[in-house]
Amino acid sequence: METLVLIFFTSFGIAFSGALMPGPLLTVTISESTKRGVSAGPLLVAGHALLELTLIIALVFGLAPVFKIDLFFISVAFAGGLAMIYMATGMFRSLSTLTVNDVNDINKSDAPANGNLIFKGIIMSLANPYWTIWWATIGISMIIVSQNLGLTGVSVFFLGHILGDLVWYAAVSIAISKGRRLFTDKIYRGIIAACAVYLSGFAVFLIISGIRKLA
Repeated sequence: METLVLIFFTSFGIAFSGALMPGPLLTVTISESTKRGVSAGPLLVAGHALLELTLIIALVFGLAPVFKIDLFFISVAFAGGLAMIYMATGMFRSLSTLTVNDVNDINKSDAPANGNLIFKGIIMSLANPYWTIWWATIGISMIIVSQNLGLTGVSVFFLGHILGDLVWYAAVSIAISKGRRLFTDKIYRGIIAACAVYLSGFAVFLIISGIRKLA
């Protein structure tokens, strides 16, 4: 039970960290929130979740034998750890200049003007190249750890991951629709800094796990 709780909160924290950084999905969330209110974020995340659920099923059932190879675990542990350190470093470096206004300048041409929000959530996720990189490194490493507890572990990982996205994008929709005073640069930077620390800690855990497996 304790391991499941750890998987949930680790998955939640890592997903939350990734969701915070500006990208196509955040851009369209802000754009649609001004038109459709607080429901925009959750609906976009629903599309994002459908895409990721499909990917997880493919990884678990199509590539399951690969996950049992020690060399694969070691490679993913190091790759995932290094990817997290890279992301955390980028977060720390951006703190002094990071502002919520940045999201309004991010390639607005990527956001479709009309259409179903769930479909937009899928398209915007695919439009972000870092989404693929994340799942090829960090995502796979989390699935490997979760699979030690079978389908329950993977399900808890997915639940924590999606809730991390949902909390952030729902908060953005509420902040945009209810007023900018609820979401300031100071708050944004504080959250980014905390998540960068969290991400660094998990990166160290992954790399140490890889070293132990190698030994």
